[in-house]
Amino acid sequence: MIPLKSKEGIARMRESCAIAATVLHELKQCVRPGISTYDLDQMAREAITRLGARSACHGYQIGSRRYPAYSCLSVNEEVVHGIGSLRRILREGDIISLDVVIEYRGYIGDNATTVPLLPVPPRVAELLQVTEAALQIGIRQAQCGRRIGDISSAIQTYVEDHGFSVVRDMVGHGVGTAMHEEPQIPNFVDRKRSRTDEIRPGMTLAIEPMVNLGGYKTKTLSDGWTTVTADGSPSAHFEHTVLTTEHGPEILTVPPAARA
Repeated sequence: MIPLKSKEGIARMRESCAIAATVLHELKQCVRPGISTYDLDQMAREAITRLGARSACHGYQIGSRRYPAYSCLSVNEEVVHGIGSLRRILREGDIISLDVVIEYRGYIGDNATTVPLLPVPPRVAELLQVTEAALQIGIRQAQCGRRIGDISSAIQTYVEDHGFSVVRDMVGHGVGTAMHEEPQIPNFVDRKRSRTDEIRPGMTLAIEPMVNLGGYKTKTLSDGWTTVTADGSPSAHFEHTVLTTEHGPEILTVPPAARA
């Protein structure tokens, strides 16, 4: 069952998402050649703590594995769940996906962006532009009365029309008191699911296209967390947490400079 947020739950989601967006904004400003992904992760930890929240990533458990970092920092061919490392030094021409998930007063805020360290090749720059545009296109489909599959179809069509591929091993999801709630939100049309969930007021959805320059297939590295493209091609990731209302979708993870 898809959780629908109460008035109080929505207020709490606004708080947590504002913090997540602030941390992501601050982290983005720190990306530069010569910095390690470990140092970026520590900056994320410090910002989250300063704002009175906790990282929802750190210690997140799947089976016997616990995620060891405070943010997910994925460079170039890394799609998601990259772990900060002193050995991973950013250089000109890299791209890095910053994924920040925090918990505040029992509710989750989740957002991501991909940052280029200029100059990058034109096709890589286009990859980022198309992925970010696909996110906005998907969000516009989050209208009450439509279906989750409308989000999936809109993202896939736009991405593939530009010659890129959408990752199929990871999907967007509901978010609220847990990091992952129903419904699942694929960035592609799942032919095995002939009918998807109807969008209703009060849903909070993490919409997050993950797009590869090459093929859509991925694999997981030996650390058990980092997902990379199978063909080694660059990957981009953009994400917002969105509230569905009778008046249309509302982005909750609004960057500080864009808040009224």
